[in-house]
Amino acid sequence: MGKDFMVTSESVTEGHPDKLCDKISDAIVDNYLLQDPFARVRVQCALSSAIVFIAARHRSKAVVDLSHVARKVIRDVGFDQKEFDANACSILTSSQDKPPEKKYEFDETKLSDEEIDQFPVRNQVSLFGFACDQTPNFMPLPIYLAHKLTHRIDHVRHSGLIDYLGPEATVQVGVEYRERIPHRIHTVVINASQKNNAEIDEKRLQEDIQEIVIEPIFAEEELKPFLKTRIFINPNGRVKGGPAYHSGLAGRKNAIDTYGEYCRHSGKALSGKDPIRIDRIGAYAARHAAKNIVAAGLAKECEIMLSYSMGLTKPVTFNIETFGTGKYADNEIETLVKDHFDFRLGGILKKLTLRHLPANRSGVFYQNLSTYGHMGRTDLDLPWEKTDTAALLQ
Repeated sequence: MGKDFMVTSESVTEGHPDKLCDKISDAIVDNYLLQDPFARVRVQCALSSAIVFIAARHRSKAVVDLSHVARKVIRDVGFDQKEFDANACSILTSSQDKPPEKKYEFDETKLSDEEIDQFPVRNQVSLFGFACDQTPNFMPLPIYLAHKLTHRIDHVRHSGLIDYLGPEATVQVGVEYRERIPHRIHTVVINASQKNNAEIDEKRLQEDIQEIVIEPIFAEEELKPFLKTRIFINPNGRVKGGPAYHSGLAGRKNAIDTYGEYCRHSGKALSGKDPIRIDRIGAYAARHAAKNIVAAGLAKECEIMLSYSMGLTKPVTFNIETFGTGKYADNEIETLVKDHFDFRLGGILKKLTLRHLPANRSGVFYQNLSTYGHMGRTDLDLPWEKTDTAALLQ
C-alpha cells in the first residue's frame, strides 16, 4: 500500500456458520486442556442445515463428549429454532484416539535454555504479527471498528435490547487513509438476520441498528461517520442467517481472526489446535513482540514475519518491517527484539503458559477467541496482548 488508500475489514457475529465451527472446535480444545494440559488435540468442524460434522485427533488421557460440547455451544449462541436447533440437529463425530506423548509432559515454566532447544516444531508455516498506533489496542482501525460493532450486535441480542435479531450478522467497515493515517469513515455495512418467527418492518430494524448499535459505538470514537459516509443496513432486504441457509467450516476467517486484511496473515487456521501447534502460538508470539515495539514508541507500525521448518527449533526466517515509521532502522529493531523475545516453541510456551489457560480460566479460554478476533482483545486478559516488555525495549 502507498500513503493514500482505503481498507475495508469484515467481522461476523458468533452465529455465523464459520465462526460457530471455530467456537465448537475451540470449546473441544478447552475441554481437553481443562482435564489434561498436556493433551495433543486437533479438531475440525463443519456444519450445514440440521447437521454438524466433527473430526478430532487427540493424544490424551482426557475424556470429552464431543456431541455434548457442540450442543452446548450451539445452544449458548442462540440456535433454538426449528431450522437449526441445538437439541434436534444431528451430530456426526469421528474421533482418532492415540496414546499420550510422554515427551510433551513437562513443566514449561521450569525449562532451561538447553531444554527449550530440545523441542523442535513439527509443522511448516510462515506467519505474521502486526501492531500499529491507530487504536488503543494497537490494531488497524477498520477491523477494530468492525469487531466493536459485531460485539455490540451480539450484546444487544443476548440482552434483549433488540430481541428479534437472529444469531448471525456481518459487518464491514471501510476507512480512508491519508499519509497512512485514518482520514475518514468511508463505509459501514451491516447485514443482520432476524428470527424466523419475527415479522419486523425493515425500517424499524434499520432504525434500531442505527440508534442502538452504530451510534453508541461511534460516540466513543474520535473518527466518526459524517454526511458522506455510506451506511447500509440490510441493503438487500431481510437476511436469513445461520446453518439452515449456508454451510460453515472452521478456519475460513483468517483475516477476521487477525488484522482484517490491513496486513499479511498466515493461511493457517488458528482455532481447533492445542498450544503445541506453532502455526497457532507462533502468531500469538509475533503479535506480542510487534505490539511491544509499537507500545515502546520504536515504530508507529510494525509487522513481524516468522517462518518455521519442521525439525528445527528456531524460525528459519525472522523479518521486521516498520513501513518507514521506525524510530530506528528495521535491522536495529530486529536485533533488539531478538534479545528480548524467544520465538522457539518451548520459549513461547514458557512465556505465555498457553497450555494451562483453560484450567486457570474455569475451563473457558480458547473458545472466547473464536469471535471478535484473536488479536487486540481488551475484554480478555490475553498474555500476548500485554505490553510487559515495552519498557525494556525503550
